[in-house]
Amino acid sequence: MPKTDTVSVWAGTRKGAFVFRSSNRKTWRIEGPFFRGWEVHHVAQDPREPERHYAAINSAWFGAHIHASTDGGKNWKLSEAGLEIKCLPETSLKRVWHVEPGAADEPGAVYAGGDPGVLFKSEDWGQNWSEVPSLTAHATRDRWNPGAGGMCLHSIQCLGGGRMIVAISAAGAFRTVDGGVTWEPFNGGVRTDFQPVKFPEVGQCVHKLLAHPDNPEALYQQNHCGIYKAKFGGKKWTDISKGLPSRFGFGLAVPAAEPETLFTVPIEGAEYRCVPEAKFRVARSRDSGRNWTLLTRGLPQRNAHLLVLRESMASDRRSPAGVYVGTTNGQVFHTADGGNSWKILAENLPPVISVSVAN
Repeated sequence: MPKTDTVSVWAGTRKGAFVFRSSNRKTWRIEGPFFRGWEVHHVAQDPREPERHYAAINSAWFGAHIHASTDGGKNWKLSEAGLEIKCLPETSLKRVWHVEPGAADEPGAVYAGGDPGVLFKSEDWGQNWSEVPSLTAHATRDRWNPGAGGMCLHSIQCLGGGRMIVAISAAGAFRTVDGGVTWEPFNGGVRTDFQPVKFPEVGQCVHKLLAHPDNPEALYQQNHCGIYKAKFGGKKWTDISKGLPSRFGFGLAVPAAEPETLFTVPIEGAEYRCVPEAKFRVARSRDSGRNWTLLTRGLPQRNAHLLVLRESMASDRRSPAGVYVGTTNGQVFHTADGGNSWKILAENLPPVISVSVAN
């Protein structure tokens, strides 16, 4: 098959990144570890130039860094000039959580989210960065609080035409229609069971937020307090948690191949962050969350005390959809038939922090 038909699955772990490549999604070859010994929070392919990739790398000793590759991830170099916080006095960047290429109508634009709740933008393919002060210094910031993973800006969706939406834990979702000049909280209908006010303007603990790859108006989020859907231009979110064994979870996947399908992995709760009943089940809805099916074929259903983190679930663009899920026990599960059956792609890796797909 031509090189462009290869699916590459990047697994970022606490000790480096591994990539699994396949043309048929049956047999895979593995490469890595890249960034040996470092925490890899995210690897992102730039669909505008598919050989270009970005990686969010963190170290307890050396700090937060962004690396870039122009050869499909074979070779990497630092790409982080200007990655500093200027709006918050005496505040440094603790972690880089996510790197997101800009929309097709933003040539060269790349975005990165970090802790403490900051967004950076590059206009030259990640070579130079600058803080987006309109979000860092947002009027609601005094009501933002760190979640268990810090105050992390972990979700960035670039929808084109100046429209973007980002999510911060625990501050909520913020959208812009003018390319980041101004930001509006977008949290209506989303619960905060851990606060006295259950439906505040900000303070929601979003765990992951995605737009449908081919319908950017359709948004989904897995939250600390449920799973929700919305339209980008809507007034509020709709709770679609009914039918799931838990409202809590982190992972989320929205495959391009189906217009209303989404996947998540229910987690028991904040006090015990493992799958309910020690059964590893992937939840799938094919009607935008009206109905859910718990998928189990090929997944461990006994003594499976597993956790899937916020960046550890992804889907490819093929039909039927491929979905990839990593656990903190070092496994990566995958399906090539839209979730009907699952197989082990890898096991005995270091704890998996992130999973992403390069098509």
